[in-house]
Amino acid sequence: MEKIAVIGGGTMGNGIVHVFAQHGYLVNLIDVKEEVLEKALVTINKNMDRQVAKGALTEEDKAKALARINVFTNISDGVDGADLVIEAATENVEVKLNIFRQLDNLAKPECILASNTSSISITKIASVTNRPEKVIGMHFMNPVPVMKLVEIIGGFKTTVDVAEKIVDLTKKLGKIPAVTRDYPGFISNRILLPMINEAILALDQGVSGVEEIDTIMKLGMAHPMGPLQLADFIGLDVCLAILEVLQHGFGDPKYAPCTLLVNMVTSGDLGVKTGRGFYDYSGGTKDLVIAPNFRRTGPQI
Repeated sequence: MEKIAVIGGGTMGNGIVHVFAQHGYLVNLIDVKEEVLEKALVTINKNMDRQVAKGALTEEDKAKALARINVFTNISDGVDGADLVIEAATENVEVKLNIFRQLDNLAKPECILASNTSSISITKIASVTNRPEKVIGMHFMNPVPVMKLVEIIGGFKTTVDVAEKIVDLTKKLGKIPAVTRDYPGFISNRILLPMINEAILALDQGVSGVEEIDTIMKLGMAHPMGPLQLADFIGLDVCLAILEVLQHGFGDPKYAPCTLLVNMVTSGDLGVKTGRGFYDYSGGTKDLVIAPNFRRTGPQI
């Protein structure tokens, strides 16, 4: 594989492009919005500057990597000649199905189609194409240039040959592949999101405060970030969407999203991207300030 196309210039998309370009691949970044593409290139440049400052990348390597990136607003032009296309659009099943219908018609027959979905069935995505054996999940972790894990998900008809190629490619990117079967939430979010949901339930029931819940999980369980802060970084709307996929996929009420989460998403408090979630980020500082509608501390004993 030499030529890669990535659909979606958001946080995950530009991170995936960054990693491929850094490791010598020609990468086409595709998004329907010019401003998203411009912002993505600025983000990639800044993130590479951080690598240069840390000695992980030279200025020459950075310049070569950036030169390997091309941007497109036209999906047909962007996927032309690609050996692998990775979809990194919003976590919405209809959006993804529509993209894969287009990709099946536009990408060359031997091209592998991958999705960066964190929860949506690869088998369902593959079903709208005429090449289900060449459709696979490549779930990168955020931030992509830093996190080592890539969750590899085979659909019902994904061939062993395609899976092996993607596992090998993942290793060439300096990442560690972990293969899982196509069940709702796969492994990462099947375990992570119920934990986040339980933390929100504990807050909603007044068991403890935001800071206490996060502190207990950080110091007691050695988590680098507490579940409520992590939810803010993931995006509360994304958390809700994944829990709904789990609940629908398994038909088990234990995956039902907490009412507090539903209400926060409905009100538009989605976490970091809107400046407010379980914490208040509107000041633009690194020090997180608890949003005023939640108690700063838990119950007084």
